[in-house]
Amino acid sequence: MNTISSMLKDHGTMIQIILYLVVIVSIWVAEFAVTLKSLKEKWQHTWVNLMFIITALPVQLMLTFFVIFISGWVTLHHWGILYLIPYHNNLWVKYICGFFLMDFFEYVYHVIMHKAAPLWNFHLVHHTDLEMDVSTTVREHPGETFVRVCFQMVWVFLAGASIGLLLLRQTVQTFANLIAHTHLKLPRKVDKFFGMLFITPSLHHVHHHWELPYTDCNYGDVFSVWDRLFGTFKEMKTTEIKFGLDIYQGYSTTKFFDLVKFPFVKRTKH
Repeated sequence: MNTISSMLKDHGTMIQIILYLVVIVSIWVAEFAVTLKSLKEKWQHTWVNLMFIITALPVQLMLTFFVIFISGWVTLHHWGILYLIPYHNNLWVKYICGFFLMDFFEYVYHVIMHKAAPLWNFHLVHHTDLEMDVSTTVREHPGETFVRVCFQMVWVFLAGASIGLLLLRQTVQTFANLIAHTHLKLPRKVDKFFGMLFITPSLHHVHHHWELPYTDCNYGDVFSVWDRLFGTFKEMKTTEIKFGLDIYQGYSTTKFFDLVKFPFVKRTKH
């Protein structure tokens, strides 16, 4: 058990990357199998999004060092909200409360990215995808990657999250985000059932609908409970969902270098 724990701490980031690749490839193949698109069409859309891994991954890996350092510091000094919770020495209490707390912080982060204009300029690149599939998950501007991991440092410091909690959280988060963005859909009743607690593909697709107020709803990362609690939960028929952003129609959303420049270019809203 100690050997496994040590391996996760020493190679956690690499294990997450491998898991990420295995899951995203599996879902991508499943999507292709059930859609009517040709392999060429599917790949053309995927390639643009995959290019963002090249720009975002170095930023992610570089800043992850600071996340790990902060996590080690708060654990050593017993600092953070989790250490104020009764029975925080119990692993079940620590991990369950910590997971929900970190998920709430991610909800807050997502709301901030939509409401703060300078940050929205980076995050909107993710929303400009006119097609929704698992590759949309990695469509993240490197500027947003920097902001996201900086926020993660703050959340780890406030929560007092240990390395173990971070590994659990990010592993589940990785899987949840890939599922949420997939073109594949759950049966309606199954989606409705799981949607009472979790963000399902249908719920996240509503968040990617091209018009307000739907763009400003379903901010949840893993759990949908925060949207229900804070009044940002919405549903709509999947047949009515149109992906993209209505205010930026006419701008290139399929060319990687145009998308990288997008946050810095003066645009006229349509």
